[in-house]
Amino acid sequence: MEDRIKRLEEISLRLRLGTIRALYKAQSGHPGSALSCADLVAALLFDEMSFTEARWDRFILSKGHGVTVLYAAFAELGWIEQEELDTLRKLESRLQGHPDMTRLPYLDAGTGALGQGLSIAIGYALAARLSASKCRAYCIVGDGECQEGQIWEAAMYAPAHKLDNLVVIIDCNGFQNEGSIEETLPIEPLARKWRSFGWHAIEIDGHDFRQILNALDRARATRGKPSVIIARTVKGKGVGFMENNSIWHSRAMSDAEYQDAIKSLKQIYQAA
Repeated sequence: MEDRIKRLEEISLRLRLGTIRALYKAQSGHPGSALSCADLVAALLFDEMSFTEARWDRFILSKGHGVTVLYAAFAELGWIEQEELDTLRKLESRLQGHPDMTRLPYLDAGTGALGQGLSIAIGYALAARLSASKCRAYCIVGDGECQEGQIWEAAMYAPAHKLDNLVVIIDCNGFQNEGSIEETLPIEPLARKWRSFGWHAIEIDGHDFRQILNALDRARATRGKPSVIIARTVKGKGVGFMENNSIWHSRAMSDAEYQDAIKSLKQIYQAA
């Protein structure tokens, strides 16, 4: 376990560095939302999920505005070249500001219209069952996104069909576009709500890899119902001036801010 955690910590830092560089070069995008889910993306794509001919799992980033960290993960996996990250949000680039599966292989959905990703993940989970596949479907949604009605329609549907090959992770960073979740439209108590809909609900620190991996283990072992992991995270995690600051939901970095962000992340790496 310790070796797995150390490896994932190193990967997540590289994902954050790649994310910050790409967003700086693009001079637009959503740094806070990408950084808050970097550890979750690292645990899923580099430890939990299978990408083999025997079992190719599906991943939906429903909070599509945070996609830069997913592009960084694709580069880390070798699915795209590292240099392609520099084309983020540019004309004719495959790396658009929200994921576009018509341009880029390996994307399982085009997302960004919030609330829709979970329904797509349910479709993949149902398809796997119908084809007797061992494929599992994973979906990351935002906490602000949980204000969308379609999330709750999907939340009713999945337990009714006992989709135990479906795992939803809620990236609870506490903020949305213009302020905090609490000020905009409170959504708590999340765990109690999802359990009342028939889900196996687990609450964790979304930056603690031991907790993330244990939660994924528990979800995989659950039978007869889907699982939801409520991950408490920090918006802008790893870059001090971005953390818990809704200004950085969507904002371009100056040269000085970019240098400060890289310095902050490298200090974390050296401390580890």
